[in-house]
Amino acid sequence: GRKSLCQKIVDELKHYYSGFHLLWIDTKVAARMVWRLLHGQVLTRRERRRLLRTCADLFRLVPFLVFVIVPFMEFLLPVFLKLFPEMLPSTFETESKKEEKQKKKLNAKLELAKFLQETIAEMAKRNKADTG
Repeated sequence: GRKSLCQKIVDELKHYYSGFHLLWIDTKVAARMVWRLLHGQVLTRRERRRLLRTCADLFRLVPFLVFVIVPFMEFLLPVFLKLFPEMLPSTFETESKKEEKQKKKLNAKLELAKFLQETIAEMAKRNKADTG
């Protein structure tokens, strides 16, 4: 059924807590990676991507903190998220948003695959016509 106002508030607070906690963990890991880079070690592709994502999240945190700190500003957060969908740090995304992004990426890949298959089929027809 429907959640009470108190339960919605508690759920939002848990969401913010877990988001900040995950961001803190990512920041600690990124700091270790930067330390390794400064000492001449090479990062793997996966580590480099994680470091870039964490740095981007830290830069996105600044405008997000304005919404959290200023009283009643959090009511405008959904409006700004509609205008700027990539404004939230990645640790604050809900599962439904992550699934939605994955679906969009998958659909784009499927469209690209269809296009490439049609192109290859067209090239095969041309080659058969040229040789025949």
